Amino acid sequence: MIIVIGSILARAHGLDQLIALSLEHVRRSRSEPGCLAHAVHRDVENPLRLVFVEEWSDRAALAAHFAVPGSLSFVAGVRALAAEPPQIRVYEAAPVKV
Repeated sequence: MIIVIGSILARAHGLDQLIALSLEHVRRSRSEPGCLAHAVHRDVENPLRLVFVEEWSDRAALAAHFAVPGSLSFVAGVRALAAEPPQIRVYEAAPVKV
């Protein structure tokens, strides 16, 4: 399984538009092959920061997600609304039984 953690710090005047773009992106992404989970959250310590948590079945599914025209449009839109470059980290993970 692939885990993606990302965050975007919005410019104050662009926060509402960034939230709308993010929700559209998350909802579209959930229907893509290999998407196990995709969500956006607002940081309670910094309300201008949105945090993304994604789970993908494998690297191929994530690569296909990054290549979808909607994902490319999302990245372009985010860059125009972000106060700093977005952060993204990708991890390989395996479930642990507890």
